[in-house]
Amino acid sequence: MEEFNRTLLNDFILMGITDHPWLQKFLFSFVLLFYLLDICGNLTIVSLVVRDPSLQSPIYFLLANLSFVDMLFSSVTVPKMMVGFFLENTISVKGCITQMFFFHVLGCIEGVLLAVMGYDRYVAVCHPLQYIIIMGRSTCIQLVLASWFTGVTYSLFNSIMTSQLPFCNNRKVKHFLCDVKPVMKLACKDIHVNELTVALVSGFLSIIDFSLTMLSYVYIITHVLKIRSSEGRSKIFSTCSSHLILVFLFFGTAMCTYLGPTSETSLEKDKIAAILFTVITPTLNPIIYTLRNKEVRNSVRKLVKRSNILRILLAK
Repeated sequence: MEEFNRTLLNDFILMGITDHPWLQKFLFSFVLLFYLLDICGNLTIVSLVVRDPSLQSPIYFLLANLSFVDMLFSSVTVPKMMVGFFLENTISVKGCITQMFFFHVLGCIEGVLLAVMGYDRYVAVCHPLQYIIIMGRSTCIQLVLASWFTGVTYSLFNSIMTSQLPFCNNRKVKHFLCDVKPVMKLACKDIHVNELTVALVSGFLSIIDFSLTMLSYVYIITHVLKIRSSEGRSKIFSTCSSHLILVFLFFGTAMCTYLGPTSETSLEKDKIAAILFTVITPTLNPIIYTLRNKEVRNSVRKLVKRSNILRILLAK
């Protein structure tokens, strides 16, 4: 009978963020707005980098990849989350594992890309004369491929480990997405080893990425302090501080989510953390990394000007 009950379970129910109707409507509008800004902003960055020859440098190649990952990262979770504000949000077990796989693939890739971009800024600031040689196109492509390889390997580990667990009659995932910790809590067997493994592997990757990123910025700050020009120092510090806000936001929420113990209280906190790195951070990335950049603003102006000229020609 126990084995029959285990095979009978073929879907889960995602519990969402809140049961209050007024708050559901507010959060739906809030999430929809940020999701649209996320897609429009990141799609603009990718389009500009692909089309504008003046943006064919290593940093913009990396930024375009980050924007592409951000769009996918949000799209894996946000549409399903918005459904849950008004309807019972069911998902098949296979669909849940698939969402988990892509969620962790893209999240891990973003973490590695942030570390790579920190290294890119270190080379640009501390070794400007060697920048083109060190950060050549082949090197950038290899670093991006390495981030995808790391993400796929890490996510396969989580997904396969979770898919092997027996799930009995408890269908309610206490989250708005199929993340590894709340899904494992539904297993009808002892999961202490699984939880410890997830914490060790996720923690190791997060700490390594965060440490490498911070190391790059420590070298940058040390180098900048030697610059005599106050204008030059303030410009680089302004850029670095903006980047570091996103680094702390992304890695801080990730490490709090996967390094902490799994409990009812921690799962509620994980929902808030997940909103930050699936909704807020992908929207802020194009604003902080590129839309404040002079070269990108010029590229946007050229694109708008070309669009106006095209409109005039079509009107004639």
